[in-house]
Amino acid sequence: MLKTVKLPAQVSEAKLVNLYKQMWLIRYFEEKVDEFFAKGMIHGTTHLAVGQEASAAGSIAVLEDRDKITSTHRGHGHCIAKGADVNKMMAELFGRTTGYCKGKGGSMHIADVEKGNLGANGIVGGGFSIATGAALTSKMKNEGYVVLCFFGDGASNEGSFHEAINLASIWKLPVVFICENNQYGMSGPVKDMVNIENIADRAQGYGIPGKVVDGNDIFDVMNGVNEAVEHARKGEGPSIIEAKTYRWKGHSKSDAKKYRTREEEKEWREKDPIARLRDVMIDASIFTEEDAERLREEAKKEVEDSVEFAKNSPEPSLDTLMEDIYA
Repeated sequence: MLKTVKLPAQVSEAKLVNLYKQMWLIRYFEEKVDEFFAKGMIHGTTHLAVGQEASAAGSIAVLEDRDKITSTHRGHGHCIAKGADVNKMMAELFGRTTGYCKGKGGSMHIADVEKGNLGANGIVGGGFSIATGAALTSKMKNEGYVVLCFFGDGASNEGSFHEAINLASIWKLPVVFICENNQYGMSGPVKDMVNIENIADRAQGYGIPGKVVDGNDIFDVMNGVNEAVEHARKGEGPSIIEAKTYRWKGHSKSDAKKYRTREEEKEWREKDPIARLRDVMIDASIFTEEDAERLREEAKKEVEDSVEFAKNSPEPSLDTLMEDIYA
């Protein structure tokens, strides 16, 4: 039984077990994608979130099915946490017709509107306006859903950040802006890009709540985001949550990470969010070491199966080249 950590009311111990497996699913998916890009079997580019699993899984764990999210260029974890089919995700990255965008969108354009995922976005800061618009729809039509808007630390300097948050604040829209601060915007450290200690402190300029959470502690993430979601659902308007975390990989597939030290990487790897959840769960006798290993293996097999699904799916034919083109 959990004694040392607080759980939101809607997150049961059984759901925690599922979250542990989900975090492994996110990590194995990312690592498999990294492997295939290195082998030249997947083309284009990709941005991986290995090490950031708790911010995605923990944030989305407190939502209702009707709630929405907008994602980023580093969005695989958000998609999986919101219930995306990893077969369709992997097929999309392989450029196959069974993918979410029929193989034409790739890593940064996965969306699943039926699950409430309004889409990943290759434009830095591109999700702010979409999330705010969706929240406006919820309020005007009295639909009752809340929108989570994920963004990175680098996007907090985009004009769309300020415009969207200002509007959301004025109109008290049901949206939560979640900054996944992984310490770097491409190769630039946050301290060189922002002259404040916390990005969440910018909330003060818009008269809304701002809170910093440990992005590698799924319990801290869940509790912080849940508080903001309930605030929004009551009609009290938006909040900014800053989840401080770290990406283990480079910015994208071509990044050799020469701008950071191995000592820094080692320090953050020791804060592995999956290992931290595992230790809490075992200490609380929610599952055993054998159970944890079984869940990890199940997640790994799901990813391996998604690779086979993708490989065995057809590629788009040339006569479909101009289909689904809107601009």
